[in-house]
Amino acid sequence: MPEEIEVDTDRLRETIDEEIAREGGSLLRWISLSTALLAALAAIASLRAGATANEALVLKTDATRFQAQASDQWAYYQAKGIKAAVAQGSANAWRVAAKPVPPEIAALAARYTAEQDTIRVAAGELERQRDERSSEADALLREHEYYAAAVALFQISIALGAIAALTRIRPVWYGSLLAGVAGIALMVTPLLRH
Repeated sequence: MPEEIEVDTDRLRETIDEEIAREGGSLLRWISLSTALLAALAAIASLRAGATANEALVLKTDATRFQAQASDQWAYYQAKGIKAAVAQGSANAWRVAAKPVPPEIAALAARYTAEQDTIRVAAGELERQRDERSSEADALLREHEYYAAAVALFQISIALGAIAALTRIRPVWYGSLLAGVAGIALMVTPLLRH
């Protein structure tokens, strides 16, 4: 039987590990750390994007409800106007006939006109609340756009970080960091606007 050749694999493994550490171990640690931080920021931005979109939907739903209530009030206003016009027409018929207008007809016309004023105020208040909710929702949707764009940039930066880790090309990692900084800028923009 031929003798087996002995190779000191322990020494070979140590040499390989030293070479990896010298050539890119430090770079890989920095890439890993920056990518992990960018992933955490992406999660935060994603949560904020979802929260602002949900809040905006709730406010838009409220605005729609207030619009429906205001429309109902305006229909009620018109119905009271029609009743007032009918009562006024009846009073006019009495006047044309040269007869005194019965007090209940005159009171009815006055009552419907007064009720119209109350209804108009209520409808106006509902429209004000509708506009307020809609405006708040629009502002939240603008914030959502910033957070969503930040999430996209964080995802790009994470992908570039993975490529940099696999290829050990520093400029790709720098591109990852640059995309991450742009994502951070977009993420803090809504916060700075308040």
